[in-house]
Amino acid sequence: MSGGSNAAKKCGLTELLIFLAAIICGTGCSICSKTMMELHGEGITGEEEVFQKPIFQTFGMFVGMMFGLVMHEVVVTFKIPFPGYVHATDKSADEAESLASSAKTYGSIDKEADPLVKKEEEESSGAQKLPVWMYFFLAIPSIFDLAATALCMMGLQYIDVSIYQLLRGSGIIFVALMKQHVLGDHLFSFQWVGVFWNVMAVFLVGGTAILNESENDDEDKSGDALLGVILVMAGAVVQAMQFVFEEKVMTMDIPSPPLLLIGMEGLWGTVLCLLIVYPLVYYLPGDDHGSYEDPWNTYHMFMNSSTIQNAFVVYFFVIFLYNFFAVLVTFMLNSVWHAILDNFRPITVWMVDLFIFYVLSQGMFGEPWMRWSWLQVIGMGVLLYGTAVYNAPNAGSVRLEGRWFDFGLDFRSEYAEIHLDDEDAELDKEWREKMDTFKARKDSSFYGERSPHVSVHTQALRGLATQV
Repeated sequence: MSGGSNAAKKCGLTELLIFLAAIICGTGCSICSKTMMELHGEGITGEEEVFQKPIFQTFGMFVGMMFGLVMHEVVVTFKIPFPGYVHATDKSADEAESLASSAKTYGSIDKEADPLVKKEEEESSGAQKLPVWMYFFLAIPSIFDLAATALCMMGLQYIDVSIYQLLRGSGIIFVALMKQHVLGDHLFSFQWVGVFWNVMAVFLVGGTAILNESENDDEDKSGDALLGVILVMAGAVVQAMQFVFEEKVMTMDIPSPPLLLIGMEGLWGTVLCLLIVYPLVYYLPGDDHGSYEDPWNTYHMFMNSSTIQNAFVVYFFVIFLYNFFAVLVTFMLNSVWHAILDNFRPITVWMVDLFIFYVLSQGMFGEPWMRWSWLQVIGMGVLLYGTAVYNAPNAGSVRLEGRWFDFGLDFRSEYAEIHLDDEDAELDKEWREKMDTFKARKDSSFYGERSPHVSVHTQALRGLATQV
């Protein structure tokens, strides 16, 4: 088997809709973040300043993610069907209690020794309760997120935004490598081809911005460019660790539900921002009244500008929805799909900027069509192609079967292997459903629930049923 358990998850209609929702919310998140950076407000000295507060935006992201805890409690309390949650039904609990009660009353079943009653009680309790350590364990993705953000922000000071986006997009390579060598989910060869085309698309998109800016190139920054590249690449590696960790923690023996993962990541991120990050950036030298970012100046500008407040409210909900759908992408597909999702964002943001420039603002806001923008269109096509190759052999994908436009690559044997695995999984599912139906017949003589006298023959049959 050349693919792991999660290596060939299907991207069906539901997964596609979740992925598209994540792209839309991610695009909105980037637009909101960029817009907030361009807003003006009254600073702590009474003068008008630009609201360039990246740490505040990071803090707002974590605060928004805490809303996942509220949704988690609602889903658990009202037993709302949701991916990653298993709810105990009242009916199953009542039936298990009835079975245990009859065992006590008639003395025909040893509640402690009988595996059928024991299993019934376990299933009636629904999903396993999370241990206390799990809530502290979920601080790790928050640390990864903060570290990745800090490294990329420091690197951004020394390189252009275009190169920054280019290097961040290469993170899919690290995600794929970690997924294979850390999680043990070996990707199929055709999926590596899909990853390759995703990387090529990132280079085309980043190269477009580099070419567009080449006429106004500033040679003074060349000495620090290497440091910036190293910092951003380090941030991409840490971000990949976050994606892979989130996939792992949602597929453990005692998995974390997606909403709890989002909420706890937000809670720990908020705590870390308040206790560590903000004091650190306040004492680091910078252009914000002597600090890298002055929280008191941020607070003053926020409280004295309704425009900034309204923009933050929109950002709050959009950033939560993006993280919500992104984690669902990781849960329903895998961490490589999460990286592919992030690679779509620069292109979708560019398309929205074009729409704003030519349709909504008549050239006041957004981004115009540049001399090398056609390369970005090609990059979008390559990205879609690479994603379709990675998603094979599902509907709407591109299969590489040795044709001339497949560049001579033939992976029909791997597609056949996936097809056989799918057939085996379907048979296993049907078998489990039949066994569940068989074990649910509690009114039959196998269980002796209504009879005070259970024969030795019936008890023997009940013992055989539990061993199937």
